[in-house]
Amino acid sequence: MKTPSTAITKTAPRPVVLGLRENWLQFTLLVVVNVCVGGLVGLERTTVPLIGSDVFGLTSDLAVFSFIIAFGVTKALTNLAAGALTSRFSRKQLLLAGWLLGTPVPFALAWAPSWGWIIAANVLLGLNQGLTWSMTVNMKIDLVGPERRGLATGLNEAAGYTAVGVTALFTGYLATAYGLRPVPELIGVVFVAAGLALSLVVRDTAAHVALELSRHPRPSPGEEPTGLAKTFARVSWHHRSLRGASQAGLVNNLNDGLTWGVFPLLFTDHGLGLAAVGLIKGVYPILWGLGQTYTGHLADRIGRKPLIVWGMLLQAAGFVLALVLLSTPLLAGILASATLGIGTAMVYPALIASVSDHAHPTWRANALGTYRFWRDIGYAAGALVAGILADALGLNATVIAAAVLTAASGLFAAHWITEHRPAH
Repeated sequence: MKTPSTAITKTAPRPVVLGLRENWLQFTLLVVVNVCVGGLVGLERTTVPLIGSDVFGLTSDLAVFSFIIAFGVTKALTNLAAGALTSRFSRKQLLLAGWLLGTPVPFALAWAPSWGWIIAANVLLGLNQGLTWSMTVNMKIDLVGPERRGLATGLNEAAGYTAVGVTALFTGYLATAYGLRPVPELIGVVFVAAGLALSLVVRDTAAHVALELSRHPRPSPGEEPTGLAKTFARVSWHHRSLRGASQAGLVNNLNDGLTWGVFPLLFTDHGLGLAAVGLIKGVYPILWGLGQTYTGHLADRIGRKPLIVWGMLLQAAGFVLALVLLSTPLLAGILASATLGIGTAMVYPALIASVSDHAHPTWRANALGTYRFWRDIGYAAGALVAGILADALGLNATVIAAAVLTAASGLFAAHWITEHRPAH
């Protein structure tokens, strides 16, 4: 018989349960990881459009916005691939891969010798964001189960986009004090190091997916897509509500991509300095981020559709404010960004939750990947539309076009999207 001092005590495996309270530690770690994800992309919000025009002498708005196109296309394709990759790799492995791909980004932004290096850095940033952001949102949804999807996605996006806004604001002040490069970009090293370290600690959520799947009713025959291609077609067009969510997501991020490029140029043209532009660029994602801590929970209580429709219409109103008040540019920028931020906060978690509601756990990762493909191709579409319209008609016409398109998207969402809250 072993004495108490030499006996080996084996700890029973921790039971797998679904719920936010039951998985609060892992959920909190993933929230902090997404702060780092958002902080890395926030490096570019204030300074990079101005680096293109002031440092590298780009005269075409389309050329300046090309870094957003590179980022948006890469992130969208990575989102799509991420869903399929979850059948071959664990969520944690993909999360770590995303951080490794993002490691060179702050260094490239800080010391790029040509604009081509900035484009290349944004390809890596798109890969990083597609993998890391996809995995953090999927892992949070895995942990909490169907009852709290809205809250889970709201907290995830709140963490990321609040970090985007705070970083954009901070880089604006650093650029005022130290110049456009390299100091503002090098704070990204902290985000990469912290994100990678925390991702090593986070546990994978495969067991939580298996538990939810065991409790989930099987779809009726013929209703379950098999593979990425069929899921892509279903989410993109065949399923009415998923189609409505996909187009709304695309236009929502088209707005973000457009303002990313247009607002720094528009408001510097009207006499504002880097600190003021940083404030304007910070307000939008900060309110977008913080607002989702409430709107995600609200989507679980009143439904997804009201937040999506009214959020898109509110964003359209934000663009109108930017032009109506442009004679006082700082006021115009702050009010427009605040309105856009609140509208986006209403839309963002509700759209992800709506897609999750309509997707069975067996194809949910591919459904979210497809939705996030269309949503984030909006970055590229916004930069492309902004560049073409700005070169041809000017920055004001670009803002008007965005307002009209966003209002139309809200009306399409009202017509197509339906509520579907699975029984649990």
